[in-house]
Formats: sequence, structure tokens, C-alpha cells
Amino acid sequence: MNKKMHHYTDGGLKNVWLQNGFEVRSTPYGKGVAIHDVEGLSKAICLALTTKASSLSGIEFRYIRSGGMLLSQAGLGALMGADAQSIARWEKHGRLPKWADKMIRVLYLAHADGNQTVSSVVSRISAVERLINQKIVAREVRNKGWRSDLVAA
Repeated sequence: MNKKMHHYTDGGLKNVWLQNGFEVRSTPYGKGVAIHDVEGLSKAICLALTTKASSLSGIEFRYIRSGGMLLSQAGLGALMGADAQSIARWEKHGRLPKWADKMIRVLYLAHADGNQTVSSVVSRISAVERLINQKIVAREVRNKGWRSDLVAA
């Protein structure tokens, strides 16, 4: 296990730290970081974001859309009943309507776990509102992929 955590800023995220699952390597351009199982890490981060107590930031909303669901702004807009310009504006300015914040969480959870019922997704969203000030700490578990935890900041 690495003693020093890596501040993971992919997609503009500012609150993600990796305990392990990465290697610092020398490259012709200086130090570089190689991430193990990027797809698994992205899923772990998106799952943690869906349980975040506070509203999603525009950057977090974009991360779930693009990194977690692999959707364009227009594609997500079609799912949510909004136009692509609205999605772009929310991502840029970080002011999401409450319904959009909750809707992307439900959509991502349904996407990530196809057999999860809507009622369990709704329960999870209401549990999110009871949580407070947390950061996401992700770690790679040998032979099991990435796991993440919400930790009090």
C-alpha cells in the first residue's frame, strides 16, 4: 500500500483521494501517475457521488454524466426531459435544480446496477440527504477492483 495518497483530479474533481491502485512512474516528460482499473475507479467515484449529502457541483454532475454514464449533454437531456443547453449551463455554473440533482443520482444507480428497483434507488437518495460533509476516499482491493468510502472531512 502506498503511504502517500494521490489527489485524483480527473474531470475537474477536487475531493477524490486514492489510497492505492496507482503507480507513480518516470516518463520523458516528468512524473506520471498510472491508475489501475480506471473504469472500476470511475464507477466507485460515481457511486460515492450518488450518496453525497450536499448537492452535486456542476463538475460532479458532469463526471457522473460523462465518466459514469458515458452520455453526451444531449443524451442526458433526453433522459431527463431537459435540453442540452440546460445540462451545459448546470455543469458550467454549478447551479442544478434539485430535481436534476436527484434525477441524475437515480439514473446513475439504475445504470450501474440494472436489477436495482426504483424504490431502493429512492430510499438511497433519501438516505443521502442525512449525510454531512464528506470526502471520497477510493482504494483498490486486490482481485476485487476499486472500492470507495465517504469519510468525514
